[in-house]
Amino acid sequence: MAITLDAQLLEILACPSPDHAPLRPGAPDDPEADALTCTECGRVYPVRDGIPVLLLDEARTPGDSGKSDADSA
Repeated sequence: MAITLDAQLLEILACPSPDHAPLRPGAPDDPEADALTCTECGRVYPVRDGIPVLLLDEARTPGDSGKSDADSA
């Protein structure tokens, strides 16, 4: 299911990493994902219950399989 965010909100949201680049809906591997992707660094931020979770600790990085460290233990 693709996320539906207000266009004005999407315009002002930015990646919290130092580059502060704009975000685009979806993930690189799934354009319909409930996520926002940074246009500069490629981090993928989850959207939960319609709320973007813009925390670096919650983001998947490019090349990340989506597994957390706890999953691999």
